[in-house]
Amino acid sequence: MEDERKNGAYGTPQKYDPTFKGPIYNRGCTDIICCVFLLLAIVGYVAVGIIAWTHGDPRKVIYPTDSRGEFCGQKGTKNENKPYLFYFNIVKCASPLVLLEFQCPTPQICVEKCPDRYLTYLNARSSRDFEYYKQFCVPGFKNNKGVAEVLQDGDCPAVLIPSKPLARRCFPAIHAYKGVLMVGNETTYEDGHGSRKNITDLVEGAKKANGVLEARQLAMRIFEDYTVSWYWIIIGLVIAMAMSLLFIILLRFLAGIMVWVMIIMVILVLGYGIFHCYMEYSRLRGEAGSDVSLVDLGFQTDFRVYLHLRQTWLAFMIILSILEVIIILLLIFLRKRILIAIALIKEASRAVGYVMCSLLYPLVTFFLLCLCIAYWASTAVFLSTSNEAVYKIFDDSPCPFTAKTCNPETFPSSNESRQCPNARCQFAFYGGESGYHRALLGLQIFNAFMFFWLANFVLALGQVTLAGAFASYYWALRKPDDLPAFPLFSAFGRALRYHTGSLAFGALILAIVQIIRVILEYLDQRLKAAENKFAKCLMTCLKCCFWCLEKFIKFLNRNAYIMIAIYGTNFCTSARNAFFLLMRNIIRVAVLDKVTDFLFLLGKLLIVGSVGILAFFFFTHRIRIVQDTAPPLNYYWVPILTVIVGSYLIAHGFFSVYGMCVDTLFLCFLEDLERNDGSAERPYFMSSTLKKLLNKTNKKAAES
Repeated sequence: MEDERKNGAYGTPQKYDPTFKGPIYNRGCTDIICCVFLLLAIVGYVAVGIIAWTHGDPRKVIYPTDSRGEFCGQKGTKNENKPYLFYFNIVKCASPLVLLEFQCPTPQICVEKCPDRYLTYLNARSSRDFEYYKQFCVPGFKNNKGVAEVLQDGDCPAVLIPSKPLARRCFPAIHAYKGVLMVGNETTYEDGHGSRKNITDLVEGAKKANGVLEARQLAMRIFEDYTVSWYWIIIGLVIAMAMSLLFIILLRFLAGIMVWVMIIMVILVLGYGIFHCYMEYSRLRGEAGSDVSLVDLGFQTDFRVYLHLRQTWLAFMIILSILEVIIILLLIFLRKRILIAIALIKEASRAVGYVMCSLLYPLVTFFLLCLCIAYWASTAVFLSTSNEAVYKIFDDSPCPFTAKTCNPETFPSSNESRQCPNARCQFAFYGGESGYHRALLGLQIFNAFMFFWLANFVLALGQVTLAGAFASYYWALRKPDDLPAFPLFSAFGRALRYHTGSLAFGALILAIVQIIRVILEYLDQRLKAAENKFAKCLMTCLKCCFWCLEKFIKFLNRNAYIMIAIYGTNFCTSARNAFFLLMRNIIRVAVLDKVTDFLFLLGKLLIVGSVGILAFFFFTHRIRIVQDTAPPLNYYWVPILTVIVGSYLIAHGFFSVYGMCVDTLFLCFLEDLERNDGSAERPYFMSSTLKKLLNKTNKKAAES
C-alpha cells in the first residue's frame, strides 16, 4: 500500500509553488449548469408553495368537521361557539382510521359541550330534559315529526351517553364500577334517573379506537407540560449555550488541560449515573410491585410507572456501565494518539481565536435551516389539506348507491334519494379527482426532495465558508500578521459568488440518496405486514447500503468543500483531489481525524450530561433552594429530554466549528508536507506546535 501511494496510485502529490499563499482569490465560477438547475428548482418550489397555499386549508388539521363539512369552533363561522364534534352513534366508528379520517358513517354535529348524562330520545321527548336533548340534534331541528320518523331521518341521536372531550371530539366516558363496565358515573345508575344498559357494542367500538385515543391524550399532556415549563426549558438551553461558549473559550487558552479535564469529567459523570442507578435499584428492593418485569408491564403512557421498577434502574445501570468501560478502554489504547490529537486541537483553538466570529456562524446556518424547515412544513400542511370535501351516500339498510359520491344540495331530489328513502348524503373525507389532486403525492415527494436539497446546500455553504476562513489562517506564513482582514466574510462571499453551482451539486447528490432512504423507509412500513421474508431481507440490505452510502458521501463532500474553498476548483475535481490526498496519508487520517472526533464527542457528552443532571434534579423537585419553583408536570421527562436534546444541538453547533477547523487544518497540513520540506527555500506554513508534532512523528518512524 505504501508503495502504491509513492508511485502515484492515488494521484500525484502537490508540487512546490512559490506563488501559493493560501485560498486562491483569482478564481472563476464552477458547475454553472447545476447552479442554473438549482435556481429553476427553487422557482418551481415557490410555484408549488403558491399553489398549495391557494388550495390548502390548515383548518382541516386543527378543527374537526361535521357531516356538512363545516368546521367546529372556527372563528367567523356559525359553529364558532361549538368547538366539539358529537357522533350520533359512536359504535359505527369502530376503526381508529375512521376517527382520523372523519369517515364515520353516522351523523356528526358541532356542539358547545359534550353530553354529561344518559338520556334516550323516547324518554327525553316527554320530559323537561328535552330542551337539553335538542342541542344534540341537527341544526334547525323542529319537533314536528314522530319518534320513528325523527330517528329514521337522522335528525336526533337515539341515545345520549355521558362523554368527555378528547382532541375536540366527544367520546364515551367508559369505566368499571363494581366489576361492571359502565358509562358515566355510578350515581347516574343508582339514583333512579337511569338504568344499567348493555354496552357491549359500545365498548367494542370504542376499544378499537383506544390506541389512537391514548396517543392523542399523551400528546395533549405533553403539550400541557410544554406550556408550563417552556421558560424553564429556555433557561436550561441558555445554560447549555453559556457552558458551550465557556468551554470553547477555555479550550482556546487551556486546550491540553481542558481535554484531560473533559475526559475525567465524562468518566465521573457516568460513574455518578451508575451509582445513582444502583442506589435506586437497592431502594426499591422489597417494595410491592417493584419486581414486575418490563415485558409484563407493557407500554404505559405515564412513564413514571417505569421508575418504580427495579428492572428499569438495572437496565440503566448496565447501559451506563458498558459506556464507562468502552470509554476507559478507548482511552487506554488511544492514549498516545490522544496526545497527538491534543496538539491539533491546540492549533485549531488558535485559529478559532483569531477568527472568533466563526463561533457565531452556526447561528446563520441555524436561521437558514429554520427557514427551510418552516417552508417545507407549511407547504406539506397546505398540500395535505388542499383536497376538496367529498360527500358520499350512507344508508344502514341495503342500498345499491351506498358509498357513491353525491351532492348534498341536490341529493334530496335525486333518483338515489327516491330509491333509498333512508339514505343520507353526508361529508365523508377530503379528496378529489382532478389532475391536481392526483398529483398531490408527487408534489409531496418534490417538497421533501427540495427540503433535503436546500438544507444540504445551507450546510455546504457553512462548511465552505468556515473552511475558507481557517485555510486563510493556516496558509498565513506569519500568523496572525499575514491573516487577511475579515477572512470569514471573504470566504462567504467567494462561496456564493463563484461556487453556488458546486455546493448545489454536492447537496444534490446527498439529497438524492436521502430521498431514496425516505422512500425505502416508507416501503418498509408498508411491507411490515407482509410475510415475504425475501422482500424484508432485501429491504434491510438496501437500507443498510444507502445508509453507508450517505455517510460516505457526507465525508467526501466535507473534504471536497475544503478543496473548493482553497483552490476554487469544481466539485468533482475537488472531491477527487481530497480523496486522493487522504488516501496518500491514510495512516495519519486514521490516527488524528477519528481521535479528535472522539474527543469532541466527549465534550458534547460532558455539556449534555451536566445540563441533563441539573434539569433532572430541578424538574423532580430535588433542589431544595428552588424546590417550590419547578412547575407541576404530567411527565417530568418531557422538559428533561427537551433540554438534553436542545443542549446536544447547541453543543454540536459550537463543536462543529471546531470540527471543521480541525478537518481544514488537517488537509492543509497534509498538503503542506507535500508542497514544502521545511527548508529556508521551501518553509512549512504550519505553526511551531505542528512542527514539533511532525518532528516527534518522524523520529518515532525512524526509530521503528
